[in-house]
Amino acid sequence: MGGQLDARRRTHPVSLGWSNASVAPALLLFILGAAAPAPQASSASASGTLQGQVTVGEKLWERRLKFSLYPDLRRASHQSQPDGSDRDELQNVIVHATRSGQPSAATLPAGRRAVMAQREGEFVPHVLPVLVGSEVEFPNSDPVFHNVFSLSRAATFDLGRYPKGDSRSVRFDEPGLVKVYCHIHSDMSASIMVLDSPLFAVPDESGHYRIDGMPPGDYEIRAWHERARPIVRTIRIRPGEATTVDFTIPLSQAVEHEE
Repeated sequence: MGGQLDARRRTHPVSLGWSNASVAPALLLFILGAAAPAPQASSASASGTLQGQVTVGEKLWERRLKFSLYPDLRRASHQSQPDGSDRDELQNVIVHATRSGQPSAATLPAGRRAVMAQREGEFVPHVLPVLVGSEVEFPNSDPVFHNVFSLSRAATFDLGRYPKGDSRSVRFDEPGLVKVYCHIHSDMSASIMVLDSPLFAVPDESGHYRIDGMPPGDYEIRAWHERARPIVRTIRIRPGEATTVDFTIPLSQAVEHEE
C-alpha cells in the first residue's frame, strides 16, 4: 500500500500544484534545510583578543648603559643617532599571558625556527621570545669570528668560535630566560625568553601589541623588559571580545590588578 502511494505521488505531482521539473529539488531542499543542524559558532568567535599600548618611561632611559669595545663593527647610523630609540626599546618588551590549567609543554604545537643574528657587533634582535621546543639559529654576518654561549638555568651551551657565513643552532626545551653572550666580544649580550604558552607578542614600532585566539578565562598578563620589574595584571578574556590592557614600563606606583 505504501509503495503504491509513493508511486502515485511520484506520477501525479500536479495535484500539489508543482511541475515535474521543480518539485523534486524544492522538496529536497526543504527536507535538508529542516534536518540540517544550526551552524556552529566558529572557533574565532569563541576566542577573545588581548590588545593594548606599551609605553617605555624615562626612568628606563636613565638606566640604559651601552658601550662598544669594537666601534668599527657598529653601523654609522648608531653613531649619528642617540642611543635608545623608542622603537628599539619597544621591541625589547615581551607581553605574554598564562593561566592555570593551560596545556603542558608536551601538548603544545611544535616549536618553530627562529634567528638571532650576529650583526655589526650585536645580537639581532636583542630580545627574542620563542615557544618551548623552538630551535634558534645564530648566523655570523660580521667579518670577524664570533661565539655564542649561555650559563642560564634554562639552557647552558657554548657554540664555539665560528667565522662569517657560518651558523650554529640550539634547541630550547625548557621555559625560562636565557641570557646569551660572546666570549670574544664581552659587550655583546642578548636575551631569549623561552615560553610555555604561544600567547605572547612584541609591540610594534608604535607600541601597539595584539594577541589573538585566546580561549575565554582568567589570565595573568606580564609585560617584561630586561631592565625593569615585570608588570603583572590579571584579566578575564571573554569570547568574541577584545580586552585592552596598556602598560607603562617602568611603573612608579605599585602594580595594580584588574578584573
